[in-house]
Amino acid sequence: MSAQSPNFSRRERLFHDIFLITTMGALAACGLIYEYLMAHYAGRVLGSVESTIYIMIGIMIVAMGVGAFSAKWIRAPFTGFVWLELAIGFVGASAVIIISISVSLAFSIPTYLQEIYGLHPSITTNGGVVRSLSKVANITPFFFGAILGLMIGMEIPLIARIRESLHGQHLENNVGTIYGADYIGAGIGAAIWVLICLQLPIITAALGTAFINLLIGVAFLIRYRHYLSNRIALWVAHGFLLLLILGLAAGGASWMANMQSALFKDEVVYTKITPYQHLTVTQRLIGKGLPKITSLYINGRLQFSSNDEEIYHSFLTYPALLASARQEHVLIIGGGDGLALRDVLRWNPITVTLIDLDEGMIELFAGKDSEAPSQVNKTLLGLNQNAFNDPRVNLIYGDAFIEVEKLVSAKQHFDTIIVDLPDPSHPDINKVYTAFFYARLKELLSGDGAIAIQSTSPFHTRNAFISIGKTLSAAGFTAQQYHTNVPTFGEWGWTIGTKVGRSASERIAANTQLPVVSDWLSKQQMLAAFVFAPNYFRRSDSINSNSLGSHQLYKYHQDAWKKRDGVFLIE
Repeated sequence: MSAQSPNFSRRERLFHDIFLITTMGALAACGLIYEYLMAHYAGRVLGSVESTIYIMIGIMIVAMGVGAFSAKWIRAPFTGFVWLELAIGFVGASAVIIISISVSLAFSIPTYLQEIYGLHPSITTNGGVVRSLSKVANITPFFFGAILGLMIGMEIPLIARIRESLHGQHLENNVGTIYGADYIGAGIGAAIWVLICLQLPIITAALGTAFINLLIGVAFLIRYRHYLSNRIALWVAHGFLLLLILGLAAGGASWMANMQSALFKDEVVYTKITPYQHLTVTQRLIGKGLPKITSLYINGRLQFSSNDEEIYHSFLTYPALLASARQEHVLIIGGGDGLALRDVLRWNPITVTLIDLDEGMIELFAGKDSEAPSQVNKTLLGLNQNAFNDPRVNLIYGDAFIEVEKLVSAKQHFDTIIVDLPDPSHPDINKVYTAFFYARLKELLSGDGAIAIQSTSPFHTRNAFISIGKTLSAAGFTAQQYHTNVPTFGEWGWTIGTKVGRSASERIAANTQLPVVSDWLSKQQMLAAFVFAPNYFRRSDSINSNSLGSHQLYKYHQDAWKKRDGVFLIE
């Protein structure tokens, strides 16, 4: 049925306006949640979080513009709007599941082929069909983002047309009113995403948002039934959408968990979503009577394996502690797994201050996560030797960039500083790898102390590694770099700096022995780690230090992995 020019009273028109403007606000909130949800999940499953998020948001915004243009082709705005909300609900409810299935299949099929044909693990099955599946999996999130964006873009023009149809005339301020509701609703949606959705499983957030689309469709079916054609079909379609939402609500979270587990070669023993990251703990049995290998993944990226993490953490902590005149007060930035903290505590400090953004991660590694299985708690506490519950430890939850500034203002000083942050693969992390940040750390470091910084791989990301060393020098430190092989990660590197006087390697050489014995590290190994191939630093003059706002280090890191796929190359 087509809309006529109704003869409503002023009061009735006011009620219609309130309903439509409220609906527009709710739809705007849903639209923003979908945008954040798709970008957030795409970043999780595809990696390269920052660039993926920007690409997804850009695609959805462009698609919304195309949708706004396309809305003019919908002749019956009332009926078209209800079908539109149904379509958004169906796609919004199922997109995350479909993306998860596509990614899981792309990852699992090569493993299945190896098992079926008894292939040796060194033989890769990544050609032809398998590679095509991987490409499809990588495109799938952006495809659904574009579809959702296209449909969300149609909502504003249709609501505007419906409102004018009910008023029976052109409304001079119609566009401003609708856009005002849209902007306010989007702001509310952003708040809901941050305060509520980030605390929920991703599938729950998607289903909750789809349910709002369902309710809006039902409200239109009831309120504007006289303006709708094919009402029976619309009611049946809403029933199917409700069944889909209820079905996915009943089993979706477990399906997602099972598909997420398929992405890991080892058994997933616990997974936890915090407001900042997705933590996955896996275990592998390597032989009867041998301890299981426990690994931690953050957003799908391996952070440590229990079989060799002591190599990494010994090289991170011991050289700086040995190069410091005292080890009474130590600052650790990052290190939410407590493993660097464990090694620092072996040097019998008076206090250790640890700054980390993610309280949920520290709760897990402190054995205080009530949802974690008891065996997982026991394993993780065994790895870090219950470090977080040591009375000498002072925990600060927050952004290191901000919290360090507070420590500087409070005139705090530390004998040793350990920086154990993730690789600079994200522009937000880039700021804590800048000369500005290192200069603030210099204010905190005692004159005869030393600082050590996790500095990514000197083999796979050579330019980024060298840039970190140059950045520490630019902040006024006497900087040196060292490296070793960590079997899980390959060749890995660190940067060490002293504030005044002798360099770190000279201080280490002056010590007769290690005050704290390590099973993985000796004084001779430390000094050998400072030795690089004769041509390693050749042409390094062209590599720049990283200043605040430049994102230079982030570009080096992205270039290494995106353009050269981590291939070692000295031009």
